[in-house]
Amino acid sequence: MSNMKIIISASRRTDIPAYYSDWLLNRINEKFVLVQNPFNARQIRGIKLSPADLDCIVFWSKNPDPMINKLNALKDYAYYFQFTLNTYSSDVETNLPSKIKLIETFIKLSDKIGPEKVIWRYDPILLNDIYTINYHTDNFGEIAVKLHKYTEKVIFSFIDFYKKIESNIKALNIKAADIDNKNKIAENLSTIAKSNNLLIETCAEDIDLSKYGISRARCIDDRLISRITGRVIKAGKDKNQRLECGCAASVDIGAYNSCQNGCVYCYANYSQGVVTKNMREHDVFSPSLIASPSFMASP
Repeated sequence: MSNMKIIISASRRTDIPAYYSDWLLNRINEKFVLVQNPFNARQIRGIKLSPADLDCIVFWSKNPDPMINKLNALKDYAYYFQFTLNTYSSDVETNLPSKIKLIETFIKLSDKIGPEKVIWRYDPILLNDIYTINYHTDNFGEIAVKLHKYTEKVIFSFIDFYKKIESNIKALNIKAADIDNKNKIAENLSTIAKSNNLLIETCAEDIDLSKYGISRARCIDDRLISRITGRVIKAGKDKNQRLECGCAASVDIGAYNSCQNGCVYCYANYSQGVVTKNMREHDVFSPSLIASPSFMASP
């Protein structure tokens, strides 16, 4: 195992702060985690989790409230949150708290760790007869007014039509956003963001929106990590992500099909049956999030 420090992604695959914070803190306490390759179940990687081994932990969550009062356990670690807060109803995000509650959680988290460490994500943007351009403009504006003191940046993206989510989204009659729609939405959101003193960026989009003052995001951002840690962090581009993704290289410690948020657009959790099975088999003391084969060993 290399002595180079790494960035932990926790996690693009599942909502660890919402559902697995106790497990994570057990891993932090034991200073290692085992990660199963999602494409090769017998390939297990041991990751050291001591502060000396990590540059940063990047949390991805739609509801980090269960973790907020446990953050003192991470006092020796650098970390920040990507907090996704949309305005969809339960037809799209089926198992989340109310938007009022989530805004309260956002503010609570920001007050505890600082606005630079809580990035607001408004994504993915989908369009249909209910969720129109005007809908997104109005609701994005309402959230921006409430959050602008509690974050420095908002990141947005448009829905990707992954084959594995086709059956989940069929009933929504989603319309693909064309170039004109994307430009109109970007212009509207940019105007709102600027009026609320928020930087605005896109996540893994191939469209150039720089004329609206919108740049391409590094959601896992070595520049922000350098700012948080007070030392220069130079991480190469993550080669395991899409070409349009600007993220720095990281190691994801999550598992697919293990999140109960129930977001119909999610590429990482596309089988409710497997999600239920995985969550039932989860062991808070296991070195891995889901499976814990007998041949697993600590690094």
